[in-house]
Parts: sequence; structure tokens; C-alpha cells
Amino acid sequence: MEIILNEDIQGLGYKNDIVTVKPGYGRNYLIPRGLAIIASRSNKKMIEENVRQAAHKAEKALKDAQAVAEKIGDLAIDIKTKAGESGKIFGAITALQVSDALAAKGFDIDRKKISLPKIKDLGVHKAVLDLHKEIDHEITLNVVAD
Repeated sequence: MEIILNEDIQGLGYKNDIVTVKPGYGRNYLIPRGLAIIASRSNKKMIEENVRQAAHKAEKALKDAQAVAEKIGDLAIDIKTKAGESGKIFGAITALQVSDALAAKGFDIDRKKISLPKIKDLGVHKAVLDLHKEIDHEITLNVVAD
């Protein structure tokens, strides 16, 4: 089933993308929640016109994302957490903690745009910031004991 996304959905696509999904996922989850519409011929034409008109805004968003990526650069963020004697932390590092640490450095990045692996021990780890659909920026996380 082909659908047109109304919002960015991580792992599936970005707004106005035409994607193919299983019929049950489209009819029972995406369409009823307003996350997507069926990709009929008239809807495709409407989306193409909207995309054409929004090209200027998209170009500005891309330039802004590039500027943020350049400002962040090779930033290393220290995240303090409680840990045991063996170096294992209690719980795990979350995207919210990374977002708060970035905010302390002056970068307002939404936690939903931060992808990180399961971090359950002290040390150096990598996280990826999804700044734009064309720009992913990698940062270094130093997880240290509190």
C-alpha cells in the first residue's frame, strides 16, 4: 500500500514522502492517527504542488541545519550518572539526558532527533543527531561517574 506521510516518522520516512507499507499498518495505524494519507493520483498532485511551493523554506531549513552542525563540530559532551564499582551504570543513558546536556551547551536539539545505542557502562560513546533529512551529525558522549 502506498501512502504519503504527513509527518516525519523515524524509521519510515519524512513528511511528504511516498512510501510503501503493509496495508494493515497503513489502514489501522498511520491513516487513522493522521500520520499519512492514501497516495491516490489527486493526493500525489496536491503534495507535488505543496512541495514545489515549500522548496524555498526547505532550502532555508537545510542551511540552518548545516549551520548548527558546523557550530556543534566535534563537540564532546560529559554526562554524569551514578555507577557501580565495575563501571556499569544504574539504568541507561537516554536521549533526554543528551538533549539536556546539549541545551546546557547552548544547542536546542529535540530528544526525538537523537539516536543513540543502549549505553549501560561508563566510557566514550557515539550519538547521532538527525538535524535534517539530509544531515546527520555525530557527537561524542563521555559517560562519567557522578
